[in-house]
Amino acid sequence: MWGRFRQLSVGDTSHRSNAATQRSKASHCTRPYTHTTGHDLGPRDSLQTVVYWRTHMYIRALLSVALFASSAFAGDLVTTDHYVQVTSKVPAIEGQTTQIYVREVVEPGTILRGGPREGRVVLFIHGAGTPAEVAFDAPYEGYSWMQHIARAGFDTFSMDMTGYGRSTRPTPMNDPCNLSAEQRAALTPGATLEPCEASYKSHLTTIESDWHDIDTVVEHLKQIRGVDKVSLVGWSLGGPRAGGYAARHPEKVQSLVLLAPSYQGDGGQRPNKVPADGPVMTKQSRSDFDAGWARQVGCADQLTPAVSDAVWGAMLESDPVGATWGTGVRRAPRVTSWGFGNATVAKMTTPVLLFAGVHDAQVPIGRVKALYRDLGSAQKVFVDLACSSHNAMWETNRRLMFDASVEWLTSGTVEGKSSGEIRLGY
Repeated sequence: MWGRFRQLSVGDTSHRSNAATQRSKASHCTRPYTHTTGHDLGPRDSLQTVVYWRTHMYIRALLSVALFASSAFAGDLVTTDHYVQVTSKVPAIEGQTTQIYVREVVEPGTILRGGPREGRVVLFIHGAGTPAEVAFDAPYEGYSWMQHIARAGFDTFSMDMTGYGRSTRPTPMNDPCNLSAEQRAALTPGATLEPCEASYKSHLTTIESDWHDIDTVVEHLKQIRGVDKVSLVGWSLGGPRAGGYAARHPEKVQSLVLLAPSYQGDGGQRPNKVPADGPVMTKQSRSDFDAGWARQVGCADQLTPAVSDAVWGAMLESDPVGATWGTGVRRAPRVTSWGFGNATVAKMTTPVLLFAGVHDAQVPIGRVKALYRDLGSAQKVFVDLACSSHNAMWETNRRLMFDASVEWLTSGTVEGKSSGEIRLGY
């Protein structure tokens, strides 16, 4: 069988997870791509790659046979790893060349298509903790939002911000002393901690550096797909990231889909000190992950334990350094955030679809409704999703959200409506 395949990396692959490496080894073939050499900022961040073209014509021919010889291949998808160079605006490494990891999931026919893909390119933006390839391409059958959208004929991409997943992680993230004292103590419960002074004493990234990362990737996608605009899908802190970016670059954004966006309401002003003082990063252990989800379960059969296991496994694979701390943790940078309050959103004109899980205890449904009311966009829909938490894309009612997002990205409507409030799953 053809199956999903991932492009093979050439050179140092220490930045990749075992699972990703195994998927590459199992691949039947590759297609042309370009990687570039990044700045070495830590033990796992060096990347040596080259342009790899030799199988280009072979793949095009083979894909033609696979696509047209048998309908058995119609549902298969191609996954590609991109590393996009960015001149960083992260304060700790400003001006240095770093790498942003971008995952692409498309139907095989995309390889054969020529010409622009206007209106069919979608970029997924993650939240404060979970990297994008875990959040949106969960390694459990039927739970990948990216795959669902790709099977509807869209070219889907996700990106890890600086400090997350397989993107460059600045050196301060390798020092456990840069966690808060409480989180550092939790790495070894019951142990007596030796004095430990932080080597860096501010949040690691800012919403501004995130917007810069997004803009670099958007420009990359515009170039490789020949489009003027892309659509953005954001989750949690991905709301200020994607929404704040769209407010500043409406000429580059086709449409927005936001799940549990962290709306700042009457706030959103730039702080006096950027980055703010405080720990460099946060950590999440398996017990943190399970407890945070369990407190948001409000109905029977809301989630499947095997999905939770798969997501957590992928989380640790994305962070081999954090996996060695304590019983294994997922690290994420602290972000100084602003720029997504009512003064900003009132001026927005980009079409916006909002999802809120009724049991979300992290971004309560009322907060998302407030964003819906304050948005200046004429084309906006608010969806109240039953039996769902902050992690709705990994839960039973996910397909309702996936299908609604396909309709929105395709026609700008949900259940035929281009504006208004809708309840799904009740």
